[in-house]
Amino acid sequence: MSMRPSKRLVWIDSASRISLCCIVSGLCSVCCQCTQNYDHKEAERYIIESERQWAESVASGDTAVIQRILADDFVGVDPKGRHYGKSEMISDTRNAPKYFASNRLNDVKVRFYRGTAVAQGNESWQRHNGERGRFVWTDTWIRRNGRWQIVAAEDLIAPESAR
Repeated sequence: MSMRPSKRLVWIDSASRISLCCIVSGLCSVCCQCTQNYDHKEAERYIIESERQWAESVASGDTAVIQRILADDFVGVDPKGRHYGKSEMISDTRNAPKYFASNRLNDVKVRFYRGTAVAQGNESWQRHNGERGRFVWTDTWIRRNGRWQIVAAEDLIAPESAR
């Protein structure tokens, strides 16, 4: 009896090794994509600047920032509790200058959780009739295909006592 493995067993063993290597390589690739490295400081600067531009768009009507930073599957909740999507936000932004004379970002804090960032901040606004107020909001950003975009937002108008 020969102690040498048959050619069939050697082929199966080689095929198993190749399959295992392919599986491990695939898993490593997926894991690396999920935890892509990025510069937190640069991402934070981008998010804060984008939030500033979005705030200013309320008075300017410029929709370019909205088209860039809101994901196609974005869902927001307005101060009255209504849900809205990206297309509604673009339409509202075009019409907002009829009502708002100014809107400026006061403060924003950004925290990162791997490929997700949570931005919380507030803005001061003034309407053409002189009424003033403050929006307080939370935006959820995710990194997809190397780009940071907002997938969810919730806004409220701060009560007088909190201003």
